[in-house]
Amino acid sequence: MYSVNVPVPGEVIRLARGLAAECITATPRRGHSLVVKRLPDERFETMARQVREALAGTPPFAAAVTEVELFRQPPTGPAPVAYLAVESPELRRVHRTLCEVFDPVEGFEGDEYDPHVTIARGGDAADLLGREIDSYEWSVERLALWHPGRELEVESISLPA
Repeated sequence: MYSVNVPVPGEVIRLARGLAAECITATPRRGHSLVVKRLPDERFETMARQVREALAGTPPFAAAVTEVELFRQPPTGPAPVAYLAVESPELRRVHRTLCEVFDPVEGFEGDEYDPHVTIARGGDAADLLGREIDSYEWSVERLALWHPGRELEVESISLPA
């Protein structure tokens, strides 16, 4: 399933990897992403055009990782899931805009949307809950259309200044 993602800054990736290294039995996240909206399995060119049209005129916006949180019972995969919580009212607005174009994925999106960067899952991931971290803020200046099977960005959408 394709998705619209926020590119994760190197500082946030290093923070997540450093925290994951403190776990002994949890499985660290291999690639770090910040999903804005999952897209249906439809023709890529059509979806990409719809995303660009829906986000036309969206300016760059701030996002920040603020704390380590936990999904105790995630909708899929092993539990628990330790993650960096992301605060960004504008990111939530972009998510809602895309949910008007593409139906929300039940259990993940719409009212359940919880922007985050996964650190690790299963095993002793819960040991990271509440770990003190330095907040890190950045400016989101572009979004990426992501192909999860290939784990690569297939298109970039710049947000006009």
